[in-house]
Amino acid sequence: MKTITKLLFVSATLLVFSACKNETKTDVDGSAIESSATTSASTEKQGQAFIKDDVSKPNVLQIAIGSPDHTTLVAAVQAAGLENSLVNAGPLMVFAPTNAAFDALPAGTVEDLLKPENKEQLAYILKNHVTPGNYSKDFLKKFKKLGQAGGESVLIEVKGEDVYVGGAKILASIPAGNGIVHVVDKVILPAN
Repeated sequence: MKTITKLLFVSATLLVFSACKNETKTDVDGSAIESSATTSASTEKQGQAFIKDDVSKPNVLQIAIGSPDHTTLVAAVQAAGLENSLVNAGPLMVFAPTNAAFDALPAGTVEDLLKPENKEQLAYILKNHVTPGNYSKDFLKKFKKLGQAGGESVLIEVKGEDVYVGGAKILASIPAGNGIVHVVDKVILPAN
């Protein structure tokens, strides 16, 4: 029941963030006026992800940003505009593909996904790398499936001491202030 509650919380949080839209109001003469929130958002990054904090334990986003093996993932998160979703209180489990995992995709895939017109598709793929909870690799061995924030479920497989989530092998696990980052060797692509 706790897992379902956490999944609903994370899903609701992601929906709130994705539902936020820029407002355009109409002036008395019928011309469009951008709201001040829209104007300031276009000139500077806003939200909890952009607040400097050198005291707290790093969150899942800060861990990814600080990793030289996750520069492609960070670029993708930024292109999809998901920074603020990854700094919420959580707990969140992020399955973080390495740069090598992104490099293993067919040529041109990453470049294509990073284009502004593919932002929604990229966000959907990235949300399938996040799930509510803070479970160690060993604890994940008890699961058969895991629901992801994108709405998909992924299979969990145990092969000896290795744990695979959606076909991606967990290489390392790093505790975070708002959950845990599981470094994986493959990009977890949604079924559809």
